[in-house]
Amino acid sequence: MQETGLKAVRSPSLERSPLVIGHRGAPSYRPEHTRASYELAIDLGADLIEPDLVLTRDLHLVARHENELSRSTDVAGHPEFADRRRTQEVDGEELTGWFAEDFTLAELRTLGAVERTPGMRPMNTAYDGRYGVLTFAEVIEVARSRSTSGRVVRVQAELKSPSWYAAQGMPMVELVADELRRMDAACQGGSVVVQAFDPAALRELHDDLGPDGPKLVQLIDEEGVQDALVTPSGLREISTYAQGIAPHKGRILLHGADGGLVGVSDLITQAHRAGLTVEPWTLRPENVFLPAHLRRGGDPRGFGDAQTEARLLFALGVDGVITDAPETAYRARSELSAAAMAPVRPRV
Repeated sequence: MQETGLKAVRSPSLERSPLVIGHRGAPSYRPEHTRASYELAIDLGADLIEPDLVLTRDLHLVARHENELSRSTDVAGHPEFADRRRTQEVDGEELTGWFAEDFTLAELRTLGAVERTPGMRPMNTAYDGRYGVLTFAEVIEVARSRSTSGRVVRVQAELKSPSWYAAQGMPMVELVADELRRMDAACQGGSVVVQAFDPAALRELHDDLGPDGPKLVQLIDEEGVQDALVTPSGLREISTYAQGIAPHKGRILLHGADGGLVGVSDLITQAHRAGLTVEPWTLRPENVFLPAHLRRGGDPRGFGDAQTEARLLFALGVDGVITDAPETAYRARSELSAAAMAPVRPRV
């Protein structure tokens, strides 16, 4: 879909379910985690916008996909910061670059955001350098400023590497709890949902903010060390500290080696039995990310039929989807809503 095909949506007056969650905003069309990306996501139908949070040296929470900055900002073009390039291990991976925790917020304000995957989304590079780095509070304000009496937009924030930060003497979870209180968002049904891959971080936040705190969501990767979390006992354990799960979509839509869809799991049913909502990630419109039968044309960067993928997940009963292109999920949800409300004609 070309940019000229993008149109803002009008929120219906009735409460909408399931939810459309704009993953880092709308990064299919704007560099992720920028004000433009978040605002476009809202215009395209997102009920929530999803920032990833990392920490600065002076302990401010900012929206970046990871703490290494060279892929998502123009820091490499700033000679005044050349001596801060270094190598360190983060969550077991050795990385070389510039790291958010080596910069104050004021210094990060001098950087421009850039497209993190220019090979996949070259059109987004036209916006490189136009937008800066936002704080967590500023992302919340974007959502609140776009809310109306008929439509409430919220934030679903992901904590990046909270245990790693804690090991560096930077108490991310404590800082998030403090910021939620400061922003009057530390309550159920409030303007912020918090998610993380790290169960310990979610437990800590749950214990800090109590049973009346904000909704917490356990992120679950596609496969590996988190497999135990998707068992019935694992899901029941999650329900002791969180209200939902956000699994990789491959945990629900099962694919063969050739990328073809071969079946669906019972994860949605099992999670609902444990009292948990289900919001899979990440739906992306490019062919390379879609099941084989939904790809269109031979270009892996070209857009396929992401709307049908969202429609399938909604039909299976998910409570929301996390997506790079919110309009595709919005349209899929609208189709299902229209079908559900269609009058049943009597047989003659």
